[in-house]
Amino acid sequence: MDVRLARRIETSAELLASALLAGAVGYVVQVVLGRALAPTQAVLLAVAASAISFVLTSLAFRRGPIANPSFRTRAFEAAEFAEFEPDELILSEQDRLVPDELVLGDADRLEPASEPLLLDDVLAEIDPDSRVVRLFDRKAMPTPGQLQSRIDHHLGHRQPTPAPQDASQALSDALAELRRSLR
Repeated sequence: MDVRLARRIETSAELLASALLAGAVGYVVQVVLGRALAPTQAVLLAVAASAISFVLTSLAFRRGPIANPSFRTRAFEAAEFAEFEPDELILSEQDRLVPDELVLGDADRLEPASEPLLLDDVLAEIDPDSRVVRLFDRKAMPTPGQLQSRIDHHLGHRQPTPAPQDASQALSDALAELRRSLR
């Protein structure tokens, strides 16, 4: 990146930061002093405080960093690698496979189950304190009358609201009257 372009970007960012801080200072001064002073005096003091904070932060940014950062690293010694021990896993030519080939051996086969799994354990009756979920149990399902009473109780015994009437003709008449009154 060009040095002039980088410097221009840095300067723009510094000016933007100074302007944001100046705006924040002016807003705070306006809010705090707006209750105690006349509105014009509070605005003038807010503008003055903004200008002062902008100048001070711009000067602080122009002063620049106190010291140039250096990214020097200390010299270090490379660590020695441990010797390769022959009892570790070593791949040979016999271990190479054709890329798209999957080779399964007898060791990969699953042993057949000794006994088949039979699901013949029938639950004759559910205990009243059982935690088993009762889906579609006719004894536990409410009747339509019970459902209606639950719904009515939930809605607070409200009467059903009547269907809205068609008010398109009334709307059309009102718009026609409005057009006549505007002429």
